[in-house]
Amino acid sequence: MKPVKKTKAEEPELEPLCCCEYIDRNGEKNHVAACLCDCQDLDEGCDRWITCKSVQPETCEKIMDTISDRLRIPWLRGAKKVNISILPPLFLLPVFLRVASWHFLLGVVVLTSLPVLALWYYYLTHRRKEQTLFFLSLGLFSLGYMYYVFLQEVVPKGRVGPTRLALLTCGLLLILFALYRAKKNPGYLRNPAHNDRALSGSQVECLNRKGPEKPKGFPSADLSGGLNNRAPKDETKDSPRTSAGSPAKGKDDWCAKCQLVRPARAWHCRICGICVRRMDHHCVCCVGESNHQAFILALLVFLLTSVYGITLTLDTICTDRSVFTALFYCPGVYANYSSALCFTCVWYSVIITGSMAYIFLIQLINISYNVTEREVQQALRQKTGRRLLCGLIVDTGQYNRGFLRNWHQFSTLGAHPFHHPAEDIV
Repeated sequence: MKPVKKTKAEEPELEPLCCCEYIDRNGEKNHVAACLCDCQDLDEGCDRWITCKSVQPETCEKIMDTISDRLRIPWLRGAKKVNISILPPLFLLPVFLRVASWHFLLGVVVLTSLPVLALWYYYLTHRRKEQTLFFLSLGLFSLGYMYYVFLQEVVPKGRVGPTRLALLTCGLLLILFALYRAKKNPGYLRNPAHNDRALSGSQVECLNRKGPEKPKGFPSADLSGGLNNRAPKDETKDSPRTSAGSPAKGKDDWCAKCQLVRPARAWHCRICGICVRRMDHHCVCCVGESNHQAFILALLVFLLTSVYGITLTLDTICTDRSVFTALFYCPGVYANYSSALCFTCVWYSVIITGSMAYIFLIQLINISYNVTEREVQQALRQKTGRRLLCGLIVDTGQYNRGFLRNWHQFSTLGAHPFHHPAEDIV
């Protein structure tokens, strides 16, 4: 009985947290006001930088981990952690676009450097196998900021009527709705031996934090992958291990991370840390069997809305020229800061729209040939399948049933869940 009393006596140590307190990564209680205290790694890094000595990569990783752990805002029952990957777009995008509006040459430099910086950040996080909210934050804030500039600078000029404004606003809302649908469960595969409940987003995030592949370096959060990347082979080293009582499976069917035999066309997403049915790629979210249609819808609505907004803006600031001509030649646009800002935002939108149009084209081609982006990557690595139009089209021939049947199969994805035999899943 005495040990029980001691245990009960120790339980009151878990006192409720106030709005500014939190439990840090070391399991100790900390306070928001002490965010700049006791950071030996930062002091060491600054000392080496001041003395012109190289800073070790491990030191940089520790500094970033400490910053991401201490960057919090007061909240009920403890301070909430703020993912720092969402902050750069909120501050840098308006600054870059306004600086680019000062002069034509500044606009060329800034608008050229923005895609380069985005690609550099993408390859950095992709190589580290990290999740990040940077691209989702960049996309959503770009939509919001472009709409804000349109309302503040274009609408007051009087050439955009209420009907056109309402149509553009509806397009923006449809984009957000489609993105919300695309962010849902893409078709995660779960092991029934572990639990019988479907994995939610928070459970997947928990798996990523507690799993054996916890990434090091920059703070992690949500997504980044892309269709343009011909990624190296999945880091999951498949083994010929199979389940007891099940027929012999190829080594590519067994996922050592999720401890299950994957059905056909399922892949292990190294960003989400879980297997996904008919996985296509990982973008701002993992695109799989259940949300591929919503992803295509989001791309389509975005392209239509963006082109419409660009047309309205150019028609307002360059009234005496066609849209295509005004995009490349609009004299006097930099004489007025308001027109210069609108013109810069138009070119920023054109760059983003062109990138999304390329992704949309690749998606349409893959759907027409009934291949996923992961299957295309595998075919390119193994040098299998037919390559057409300089590799723009890759036909593996494995699931191709003709144009109409391929699109019919895509239109019914997720409508009728596939029931795999019990031996297919451990």
